[in-house]
Amino acid sequence: MTATIDSAGATMRASVLTGVGTLRVEDRPVPAPGPHQVLVEVAAVGVCGSDVHYYRHGRIGDFVVEAPMILGHELSGRIAAVGDGVDPTRAGQRVAVEPQHPCRRCAQCTAGRYNLCPQMQFYATPPIDGAFCRYVLIDDDMAHPVPDSMSDEAAALLEPLSVAIATMRKAHVAPGTSILIAGAGPIGVICAQAARAFGAARIVVSDLVAARRERARAFGATEVLDPAIDDVAALDPKVDAFVDASGAAPAVVSGIKAVGPAGHVVLVGMGAEDYPVPIGYIQSMEISVTGVFRYTDTWPAAIHLVNSGAVDLDALVTARYDLDHVAEALDSDSDPASLKSIVVPR
Repeated sequence: MTATIDSAGATMRASVLTGVGTLRVEDRPVPAPGPHQVLVEVAAVGVCGSDVHYYRHGRIGDFVVEAPMILGHELSGRIAAVGDGVDPTRAGQRVAVEPQHPCRRCAQCTAGRYNLCPQMQFYATPPIDGAFCRYVLIDDDMAHPVPDSMSDEAAALLEPLSVAIATMRKAHVAPGTSILIAGAGPIGVICAQAARAFGAARIVVSDLVAARRERARAFGATEVLDPAIDDVAALDPKVDAFVDASGAAPAVVSGIKAVGPAGHVVLVGMGAEDYPVPIGYIQSMEISVTGVFRYTDTWPAAIHLVNSGAVDLDALVTARYDLDHVAEALDSDSDPASLKSIVVPR
């Protein structure tokens, strides 16, 4: 093992979810990298809606927290040690972490869909620990080098940008196309930026909160709608693609009806497990409906979009917290002015 830190016997601070709505800062052993792994000293971690959901409800669908777990999966840092088979010169390198460990052997992995690997170990998804701590392990090829011009916070937010890139690809967004995005929270706003970067000419964003609608304009929206007043389903002209980043059933139904013939619908937001959708409209318009579950091979594109200035992730950050105040970070979404909170694990 090549290291800038000797992890043998060392401990680190970690914010641990011990029950619904309960966190405790603990001392945990610093892990040692195995073959083809790197140890990353965490610099910044974005707070995701899934972290909030586990904190408040202890589960997301079939993923149930049954033992103490560290939350956080949007992260950047610096390689502190490398395992066997890793170039020793990588020690000290700044990286953005793709928080996935697929098996690399199953049918999904070998088909290039490693995000759907049934043996996936994903940060902060039970029972796998996440990154609200000082050090984490990851496969060396999932630690993506970032330029020194990119901030630690922007490097951490390459993870939600990767969700947006996967979404734009599935939505077939290309220069001159039009898109409707439901929800102007963090993912909705990042999707608006990504849509602009992919060349969309018309970017419509709907949200119930006026302040969020206006904020969406600053991040690429060409039009905004209030679904409490505006008839989203009657959008004219209809759009080529609809992305739901709200998880709200009414938004999904009206958004599908706003899509024109042969259009695309991508479901990103977490909401109810089941609800009725307009099957007749989907069938007669030949609309393709799909979901997004994480991402594959998105970090190179994400790094390029940020480095080129096409996407501004630093502008999303509205608050910063340390490990002693992770609860406040997780509750920050109750403030309409909050967009993206960052935990700095010190």
